[in-house]
Amino acid sequence: MKRALFTTPQEVEAAFYEAFEKGDLDAMMSVWADDDDIVCVHPGGQRLAGTEQIREAWRQIFAGGQALQFRLREQRAMNGMTLVVHSVYEQINAGGEARARQPVIATNVYMRTENGWRMIVHHASPAPAALESEGKRTPKTLH
Repeated sequence: MKRALFTTPQEVEAAFYEAFEKGDLDAMMSVWADDDDIVCVHPGGQRLAGTEQIREAWRQIFAGGQALQFRLREQRAMNGMTLVVHSVYEQINAGGEARARQPVIATNVYMRTENGWRMIVHHASPAPAALESEGKRTPKTLH
């Protein structure tokens, strides 16, 4: 299988979320660097390291067959010559669910390799929930 040549970190990120939405394991693994030092942490999950552990985790996720759609917001980027870090909020909508899910905060790290840009880290965790009682508080008035 010939791997895509990603010329920018943005191309890798778009391909990552497209593969995630389609549940396409080969497309998902094509965005990752072929290296034992790559790392992936799914919300509430353990740290996965290396191609084999990461491939198996994605295989299990995709085997569930749940259709997901991602909308990224509040994107932040730290750019270097060979390393780029993106911090995003993932708003995930699952097919058939009436309510939107709690957002996920993700950090995606990309490295320029001899084969183009590749993902080397994806770390996602649930965004903190707003306090339910926050809207019920008595407003403070400054005099």
